[in-house]
Amino acid sequence: MSLLSDLKSILDGMSVPNRTGAYTDLPPDQYVTLVPLSDEFDLYCDNAPSVDIEAVRISIYSKTNYNALKKGIISALLVRDYTITDRHYVGYESDIKYHHYN
Repeated sequence: MSLLSDLKSILDGMSVPNRTGAYTDLPPDQYVTLVPLSDEFDLYCDNAPSVDIEAVRISIYSKTNYNALKKGIISALLVRDYTITDRHYVGYESDIKYHHYN
């Protein structure tokens, strides 16, 4: 299973609306987009890759307070031993009227 499909399963289990890449249909007041960033073989042994490192950006878009969703996602990832490398508030996107958190 890939990281992307694992994340989709986690979010679906939390009943969080989510899409890969972009939310193209009419979005709800709070949703998540998943953007695959990289897929690398960082560790090698005997000239063969031994570890596949995948990275996905999780973007939360919310018209209201996003903190409960953010904490829920972080908790769900950490309890499953995923590595979180960065978290930050991108800003309020005035053109679509959503707070954006990665």
